[in-house]
Amino acid sequence: MSQWTKGAIGLSVALAGMAFSTNAHAECSRAMLQGLAATYVAAQAAGDPGKLPLADKAYYGENNLPVAIGAGVLSQPLPVDFTRSFLDTTQCATFTEITSATNAHPYVIHTRMEVNDAGKVTVMESIVTDDGDWVFGADAHLAQTRVEDWGEIPEDKRDRRGVLQAAADAYINNWGAPDLPVPHGTPCARLEGRIYTGSRNPEGNTCDMGAFPQPISTGNRRYVIDETIGAVSIFHNFSWIDAGLGPYHPGTPASQTFRILNGKNRYIHEVTVCTTPSCGRSRPGS
Repeated sequence: MSQWTKGAIGLSVALAGMAFSTNAHAECSRAMLQGLAATYVAAQAAGDPGKLPLADKAYYGENNLPVAIGAGVLSQPLPVDFTRSFLDTTQCATFTEITSATNAHPYVIHTRMEVNDAGKVTVMESIVTDDGDWVFGADAHLAQTRVEDWGEIPEDKRDRRGVLQAAADAYINNWGAPDLPVPHGTPCARLEGRIYTGSRNPEGNTCDMGAFPQPISTGNRRYVIDETIGAVSIFHNFSWIDAGLGPYHPGTPASQTFRILNGKNRYIHEVTVCTTPSCGRSRPGS
């Protein structure tokens, strides 16, 4: 990956974290967002950013850096081997996961878009992972993500937004405070880069992370929440909490996605960009 996707991230944190409006958008519908997500996937497949309806002065960024849209990964035609999107009509936003495992240069990309009342993209940012990023492996990621069930949930069985966000936040909050409870369901499986924990015990809870050698804090969380499929996307920047135990890594770009049923996590996906070799640590399977 070229330098602009791996470089210093501090310059763009404020831009990448532009706040969502807290008000619902009357003009925002699932059909409109679904069409926009499909347009994004088509644009990536064609390597043609011009397909996207961008608002004036729209922000585009990759891995927490502002990037000229014509110079980013969106300008590269990629085979889209699998894709999945979340649609958030409350915040008028979308999240899309793209796995391009058969490309000569494989990628797994997470993208979130904020949309105005006119249906134009005001903020678009991607976490773009490839070889050298945290436990990267597009083939293994593709094999697992395509068989998971993220289908629509009957309306009378859907969790409220607050319940969905709380379950997802609990998982990330636990990294910094391991005594905090996390509502994992059974089964629960985590797909972290190429590592799939569900193979250890398909019927059990394999989402528990256990205590980290150093607690981890996260900041600048940006959400997309889709009650219809019980899904949450969180873009964030995580770092070690400096406890004198090792190097401090501020603001590593990362994305977590969650499938939540009855208030409990069932699937968790993580993609993380390494701004230092192996993200500054070693881990079995990394």
